Amino acid sequence: MTPELLQKLAVDALEDIKGRDIEIIDTSKLTPLFERVIIACGDSNRQVKSLARSVQDKVREAGGEVLSVEGEENGEWVLVDLGSVVVHVMQPAVRAYYNLEELWGGHAPARARAAGGAAGGA
Repeated sequence: MTPELLQKLAVDALEDIKGRDIEIIDTSKLTPLFERVIIACGDSNRQVKSLARSVQDKVREAGGEVLSVEGEENGEWVLVDLGSVVVHVMQPAVRAYYNLEELWGGHAPARARAAGGAAGGA
């Protein structure tokens, strides 16, 4: 399955259940491990878990493979590894703290920019 199709499936799955602040970062020139990072927010543990599950379900329904899922136990940050696309679903405070957008060359969510950036490093 192409990175473009995986990206579309993941974003559609996130939008279907109100994922917020969805950002897609092209990492193809930064690492050979994957081509896209998708970052999205959910407002609660339950929503973060539901968003990650929605991505998994939509990719599997389309015949794609989910390589691994990490973080489902607590629901603050769930990573869904689709191979060429990695999806991070996070609660806003966790997202602001780790600031993956800066690490991968994307843009911080609007609220973090307005507040003067992320709070601390990893």
